[in-house]
Amino acid sequence: MILETERLWLRPRTMDDLDDCFAMDCLPGVTDFVKGPWADAEEHRGFISDRIRMDYGKGLGYWSLFAKTAPDRFIGWVLLIPEDAKGPEIEIGWRLKPEFWGRGYATEAAKTLLCHGFDNVKLLGMVACIDHRNAGSIAVARKIGMVRRNEVANDVLYAMTADEFAASIVT
Repeated sequence: MILETERLWLRPRTMDDLDDCFAMDCLPGVTDFVKGPWADAEEHRGFISDRIRMDYGKGLGYWSLFAKTAPDRFIGWVLLIPEDAKGPEIEIGWRLKPEFWGRGYATEAAKTLLCHGFDNVKLLGMVACIDHRNAGSIAVARKIGMVRRNEVANDVLYAMTADEFAASIVT
């Protein structure tokens, strides 16, 4: 399912995106606040490959982002998957190449995915677990209407229920 915003195309991530995802993750700052196998290139590529191939359920997964003005140029991705690919909570997340930070793309894509999750997939809720030092991702979570629920170790949990989403549409 391809999703569309005013400025972006969001299409399901495929193995064709592996090199772009790996290259993005290797850029300075991109994975600073995200736990993962980033130090070992082979393990890192395997991690991305596994995530691309995994079946997360109907309407869930990763979407690669492309600007409508440059539809062949990879910007980053958004996700709607079971938290840490295990669940039971459904996680919403985003990662963009640094050259696209601060332009509102993450917020635009995440808001579209939030609507998709509640309107089409009929989710009861979503979470975003964000490192407390990641001011950019915290700002995106707030801008899409997620509410800070608690903090565990270095992570801040933002969440939104279907009822909160419905109330935000009305107001």
